Amino acid sequence: MTTERREPDRNADERTMLEGWLDYHRCTLARKCEGLTDEQVRTASVEPSVLSLMGLVRHMAEVERAWFRRVLVDDDAGWIYCSEADPDGEFRLTDADTWQEAQATWQAEIDIARRNAAGFALGDLSRGRSGSGGEPFSLRWIYTHMIEEYARHNGHADLIRERLDGATGD
Repeated sequence: MTTERREPDRNADERTMLEGWLDYHRCTLARKCEGLTDEQVRTASVEPSVLSLMGLVRHMAEVERAWFRRVLVDDDAGWIYCSEADPDGEFRLTDADTWQEAQATWQAEIDIARRNAAGFALGDLSRGRSGSGGEPFSLRWIYTHMIEEYARHNGHADLIRERLDGATGD
């Protein structure tokens, strides 16, 4: 099954455009992982890196949670895979970690992100953790940052997928 992905309408209003591009990049990461075995999604990009497609999906679950729960609505949601002792824990996979769990957790965080964002206008300021200068973030800033975050990591996913099975494309 191929994840359906479409670019936002070229004449959409700003919010529809931002949400459309964010969903486009979410779908891009999902497509990069489709059709692979559990072993393949766990395969690290290149030694000594531990970066894998499963690690990227787990990372994006953490990022969705951080921005749309902790920052936007001041939800005291803890870490999923990370900890103070291991801030990059999402990338360190164990034999107990499964692709099914990683995918389900990521999708659940996306669903929560959409629900939380629906209660804000683009110019509304976050209620949670602020930037280093103490100022809150607008939803517009969060959307733009999330698009950048996914786009950057989708570049990583492109390279990992090509290494795994030669598949290329967007």
